[in-house]
Amino acid sequence: MYYGSIKPCDIANGTGVRVTLFVSGCTHRCKGCFQPQTWDFRYGQPFAAETEEALLEALDRPYISGLTLLGGEPFEPDNQRALLPFLHRLRQQLPDKTVWAFSGYSWEDLTGQSRARCEATGALLSLVDVLVDGEFVEALRDISLRFRGSSNQRLLDVPASLAAGRPIPWEG
Repeated sequence: MYYGSIKPCDIANGTGVRVTLFVSGCTHRCKGCFQPQTWDFRYGQPFAAETEEALLEALDRPYISGLTLLGGEPFEPDNQRALLPFLHRLRQQLPDKTVWAFSGYSWEDLTGQSRARCEATGALLSLVDVLVDGEFVEALRDISLRFRGSSNQRLLDVPASLAAGRPIPWEG
């Protein structure tokens, strides 16, 4: 997996101050995407052991609430496979940090039969606290929405959704 950038101090992509990882690779290609360069699976730099160490170091500060995964698309199957061991490590070393993920795939895509689903999907979802799901739709763009770009996108409480077997809105 490659990544486009890391923001060590982000207040726009989830609650509190967060570390944000912009992964590379996206097949959605949403019209009006704010980072079309991240569609390319080889954009940026390889996600390596040094990258993981830098992320964990940035996250290990008392004022950092957690990690946000953006893209590109974190739930492209190849990206899921690369992110899963890292998120396991994050949960072990920094269990109080929250994990947010933004995906153009819907909850139904990720939990049903779709091209997004792979052997890592269930485990990866179990390590995420909040999922912002759905493709960005330029015609539904609304800058007044909290933590999302278009009105079709949802903020989902992943642990509650997994327990209920259906999407549960995040009430934060």
